[in-house]
Amino acid sequence: MVLIVKSNIKKVVKELDKENSVSSVADEVGIAMERKVEDMLEKAIERAKANGRRTLQGRDL
Repeated sequence: MVLIVKSNIKKVVKELDKENSVSSVADEVGIAMERKVEDMLEKAIERAKANGRRTLQGRDL
């Protein structure tokens, strides 16, 4: 499953890097972000279940 789009990472890095000191983004950044997001979602799902909800909400993150 692909949640993170590398081209979007590059765009955001460019916007956030005001000094323009980062010129490229390694492929591993997208892979690492994907893992972190999946982990966050797994924990959020467990929290929603623990609270008896079927709707995942921002507060579950």
